[in-house]
Amino acid sequence: MISQQKNDEITLVGADQPAGKVLRQYWMPAALSDELMGARPVVPVTLLGEKLVLFRDDSGALGLIARHCPHRGADMCFGRLEDNGLRCPFHGWHFDVAGNCVEQPAEPEGSKMHEKVKTAAYPVVERNGIIWAFMGQGTPPEFPDLDCFRAPGTHVFAFKGLWECNWLQALEVGIDPAHASFLHRFLQDEDPAQSYGKQFRDKAAGSDIPGTQVLREFPRPEILVDDMDYGLRLTALRDLQNGQTHVRVTNQIFPCAITIPMSREMTITQWHVPIDDTTCYWYSMFTSFSGPVDKVKMREQRLAEHRLPDYAPLKNRDNNYGYDPKEQQNLTYTGMGLDINVHDQWAVESMGAIQDRRDEHLGKTDVAIIAYRRRLRAAIKDMAAGKLAELPMHDGNVTAIQGPQSVDTVAPSDGWQDTWPGVEAARRSQCPWDAGI
Repeated sequence: MISQQKNDEITLVGADQPAGKVLRQYWMPAALSDELMGARPVVPVTLLGEKLVLFRDDSGALGLIARHCPHRGADMCFGRLEDNGLRCPFHGWHFDVAGNCVEQPAEPEGSKMHEKVKTAAYPVVERNGIIWAFMGQGTPPEFPDLDCFRAPGTHVFAFKGLWECNWLQALEVGIDPAHASFLHRFLQDEDPAQSYGKQFRDKAAGSDIPGTQVLREFPRPEILVDDMDYGLRLTALRDLQNGQTHVRVTNQIFPCAITIPMSREMTITQWHVPIDDTTCYWYSMFTSFSGPVDKVKMREQRLAEHRLPDYAPLKNRDNNYGYDPKEQQNLTYTGMGLDINVHDQWAVESMGAIQDRRDEHLGKTDVAIIAYRRRLRAAIKDMAAGKLAELPMHDGNVTAIQGPQSVDTVAPSDGWQDTWPGVEAARRSQCPWDAGI
């Protein structure tokens, strides 16, 4: 249980809020590259509570500027994309990708007023299917050399989805290894579906036991949390009572991402990005360690579960997340289908727009959530003291951060610590784009 004040400190994302200030010091996903693939590459973006417009100018340069024209407040999402910038249709004020007003055609001839006008603008870069924005103070940090960034574009597929809840509860479901034994419990082990549920249906490396059976029959994991330069490494151990232990290594990448194994060949790195205080997007980068990914097929699979243009899930609270009581009795623990993303969505949205943590009772298996909140509060404290270099991944050596390692395997109980790094090394040794970490 925590006070309302402490809950507000770690959940609210406005520019004047403690957590909002920390989040702004990191590159955040602003949009998918796919969203700018149309004939008119202009899309609205709401990020960390700020209403913005993202566009690609005639030269291909990206701009992310305030959504409302600083003249009279008209919506720049309807701006004319011309002359290497975006022009407001109301009075013709023209802005470049840096937010500079370069022309005011209705003002008197020779007017220099435009030289004093600038709208809010943020740096943006494009990496493997996602357009990233930096909204903080000072020079933007470098990108860590994560697998999802260092892999060629042929081996990474990016997608996103809308959740109607605060970003923190969305993130925390991903750093809670215990929930998988219940929320993602499958009552049958055979299914060919290529959905998010696949990561638990595959047999763990070194085992003939389906992952679904492991989670179902061994619901009390021992959870270890290690502080890392990128955030936290989480190790969930399930003793199989036969001299072997199921080992699942996942990661929290500060401030709002996770990396988890989806299969023996693929990991998912997922950011939980605040739209505002009560809604968020998850952005996932699927990274293949074997062959190129089939982006067309993967996009079709995801679009079968989401609508455009807002990427909202088709299963939602309005239709009870597809809940079927018969399915709940015979197939899945939730009765909400085979896509575990829907299970997570229900869990985090059912808490309310912002979880009321005054009534929360954390247990021993919530050790990662406790560790993350401590790290977030430490970052908030450093931010308030102006110690930006003390923030995780702000020490000037960001590009040395690689990986992170994410493994699902079965190992001898008396040597699991030595076994799982070998499984990771073997996967990387087969990787056509990675020399190994």
